[in-house]
Amino acid sequence: MADTKKIEDKIERKKVKRTARKKAAPKAKRTEPRGSKKKKVKKLARGQSKR
Repeated sequence: MADTKKIEDKIERKKVKRTARKKAAPKAKRTEPRGSKKKKVKKLARGQSKR
């Protein structure tokens, strides 16, 4: 992504970012599903409420 910190004008900054995005090489397909490395949360016990 292009460095747009010095550009003050919002519209101009958007233009620069968009052109940089079009020029960038396409991202590779995912090797594993999204969120597969996320920590799994154990389901809480059903029945009587905790509080």
